[in-house]
Amino acid sequence: MNKSWAIVNKLLPFSCVDGPGNRLVIFLQGCNFKCLNCHNPYTISLCQDCGDCVATCPHQALTFSHHQVVWQTSACQQCDTCLQTCQYQSTPMTYRYSIEDILNIIRKYLPFLNGITLSGGEATIQLPFIEKLFHAIKNADDLKHLTCFIDSNGYLSQTGWQKVVNVMDGAMIDLKAWDTQVHKKLTGRDNHRVIKTIEYLSKIHKLHEVRFLIIPTHTDLQNKAEQIAHFLLALDPTMRVRINAFHHHGVQGIAKTWEPASKQHVENFATELKQFGLKNIILPTVYLS
Repeated sequence: MNKSWAIVNKLLPFSCVDGPGNRLVIFLQGCNFKCLNCHNPYTISLCQDCGDCVATCPHQALTFSHHQVVWQTSACQQCDTCLQTCQYQSTPMTYRYSIEDILNIIRKYLPFLNGITLSGGEATIQLPFIEKLFHAIKNADDLKHLTCFIDSNGYLSQTGWQKVVNVMDGAMIDLKAWDTQVHKKLTGRDNHRVIKTIEYLSKIHKLHEVRFLIIPTHTDLQNKAEQIAHFLLALDPTMRVRINAFHHHGVQGIAKTWEPASKQHVENFATELKQFGLKNIILPTVYLS
């Protein structure tokens, strides 16, 4: 993939939950996991330009030109018919931004920002772009004070992380399950690389937080609190942990039938982690059904 531009699903100018302070968040398209419970399944795949969505768009916001689907943003009504049509779990509603485009957007909101976070999908799918963007930020006199973070599923290899750690200030890593078979059932991949990522980023002091998503009866996290706590404490006694609650918003398929996580589910897990020594635990402020 060309490292001078990125396929972006959306931009969030201001966020206070995607790293420290107020942050501009860039959600990149594409993911190497296929989580059954994904709340944004249309971010998983890149558009295949099959054209199926063109005929179904009720607002003629999509056309097919030179074997590519073209999105007319001025005509789009955000009805999401294209998302429901796509058989590849993708969307034609993406943007291509160059490094310079992103820098201009950052400067537009600069007085209000503490940093930038790359998310997804899975941001590290477009690692060459991230590397170049972070370098550009750190080398710009007016931007170099901003912190650069990545929100990731942790599947990037250590070699990959080594390409960005010198310009990355921190990362948030999701650990979907403790047992590798449970992880594979939920995501399509095992968790060996995720564990290695957590160990490596903690060792070099670039791990901002580890995130857990509680899904009643489908994740094993609730039953593995002791092992998880001992693992994290051995890396860093002050490890920052964020617990999130599964809900139905945006999910498709079998996950629609799964029980949402209640406040009690989340607090029970947090209590167990604390009993085994973890102290820096962040809980949801809102619970959705």
